[in-house]
Amino acid sequence: MDPVMKPLLATLKGAKLERPPLWLMRQAGRYLPEYRALRAEKGGFLELVNDSAAAADVTLQPIRRFGFDGAILFSDILVIPHALGQDLWFETGEGPRLAPKLVDATLKSLTAAPQRLSPVIETVRLVAATLPPQTTFLGFAGSPWTVATYMVAGQGSKEQAETRRFAYRDPAAFEEIINAIADATVTYLIDQIDAGVEAVQLFDSWSGSLSPAQFERWVIAPTVRIITKLKALRPNAVVIGFPKGAGGKLPAYAREVGADAIGLDETVDPIWAHANLPEGLPVQGNLDPLALIAGGAELTDAINHIIDALAGRPHVFNLGHGILPDTPIAHVEQLVAHVRG
Repeated sequence: MDPVMKPLLATLKGAKLERPPLWLMRQAGRYLPEYRALRAEKGGFLELVNDSAAAADVTLQPIRRFGFDGAILFSDILVIPHALGQDLWFETGEGPRLAPKLVDATLKSLTAAPQRLSPVIETVRLVAATLPPQTTFLGFAGSPWTVATYMVAGQGSKEQAETRRFAYRDPAAFEEIINAIADATVTYLIDQIDAGVEAVQLFDSWSGSLSPAQFERWVIAPTVRIITKLKALRPNAVVIGFPKGAGGKLPAYAREVGADAIGLDETVDPIWAHANLPEGLPVQGNLDPLALIAGGAELTDAINHIIDALAGRPHVFNLGHGILPDTPIAHVEQLVAHVRG
């Protein structure tokens, strides 16, 4: 379909529309009763990800319910360490676990298992075959720094202290991990694109924990590596970079990495972002997920502030981070109705 007919894809390519297109991070997930029912039936999150038909259904659930302008692939950023050879499982109520932890083991000790990504690529094919023609299909991967924090520590943490210590203590070994993630990510994103996604997002959820010099080395440089290689192999690839928590380092990221659009988290003042990011660069964001939970006049005011602040450039309306599980469906309906005017 002509991208002009796909508002989200057109905006990511630089078109400034009268009203911003809309999708939400984690829009396929726990706030939807139909998702909770399917997950209970399948037995767990990873089981759902690896069941291509079920994962395709989850990807499409929010499109059927809300008609968002973008559908994002239902998967997880940790499928890359799983494909690099770490064991992956989810502890109930506690989140993901990876073993062996690379703070205790070397990258060379892992046996790569790229076939573990096959169910995800099959999900892409299934969704691409059934998505409404006006809806843009988004793929994604985790950025190397964020993925590495899980690979080194074996689980998530608030300050990523163990991984930051490792990166200072043995930067050569850490760079090897970062490069392995980056190169596997390029292959993975190419496979997603070839199977039917039309744009991809790089999630750097933990980029805010780094000093400026470390941010340059472990966030910007690996992202440049991914985007440069991806666009060399797939020149039409469209990439959204989302360095959560980057704050004042956001303009440098936007100038240097080569992304087609930049995601703003909820802590970024959209007026500041418009003044400091490269002119004409599409931006995405950045409603506070808690404002969506609040609903009512607070939600309306927050939506208006973001739309007004970013009216001078291509803008994709989104949250500043993922939608929360206790978000009322009625508030999402309010958001969609108001953004669409």
